[in-house]
Amino acid sequence: MTARPVRIPVALPAGESEVSGLWADVAGAQTTIALAHGAGAGMTHPFLAGLAAALVEDGVSVLRFVFPYVEAGRRMPGPAAQAVATWAAVQGWLSDQGVGSFVAAGKSYGGRMASVAAAEREITPRALVYLGYPLHPPGRPDKPRADHLPTISAPQLFVEGENDPFIAPREQFEAVVATCRDARVHWIEGANHSFEVKGARRPAEEIGAGLAPVVAEFVAGLGGS
Repeated sequence: MTARPVRIPVALPAGESEVSGLWADVAGAQTTIALAHGAGAGMTHPFLAGLAAALVEDGVSVLRFVFPYVEAGRRMPGPAAQAVATWAAVQGWLSDQGVGSFVAAGKSYGGRMASVAAAEREITPRALVYLGYPLHPPGRPDKPRADHLPTISAPQLFVEGENDPFIAPREQFEAVVATCRDARVHWIEGANHSFEVKGARRPAEEIGAGLAPVVAEFVAGLGGS
């Protein structure tokens, strides 16, 4: 299925705006996933494209979208408030399409911003999926981004590479997960923050597609529609 381009209105602190999205609406889908990109790449990055295509093939509707800084052609993320407002706008847009329940997912920055939006009650997803949660900048475990995670009531899935410098030391990351109300971790053996495994070169699209069964299994276990 080819995803169709859509425009999503966003109420930013500075005024009304719009961001681009790609909507793959699968007939009869029991699950819808909103999928956000990482800080350094947009929604058409091969990793996200591969993951989205594989999820759609599995019968899941998928909405990819960009944050305002990408829409404006900038490379660095803007204020967190803009990302939170975008997540809120995504929930509103899905509601307008008749989607009353969705899973918020994102690669690195995109997933972290979903968690902030959920903690601030700006979105109420069925669950959250973090594809490489950036707990702290590499080499800076003294700068954790975790205080809000225990306040989230929705189930949380952390999909993490064993060699991801954003969650080292692992003991710190596992301690953070243990503070969450309903959270689990799926480890990818030998993988880094991009889920690449040393000595096993694969295209980013294939790597993304390879994570679809992990996400689909978690979502199927949530129950309901």
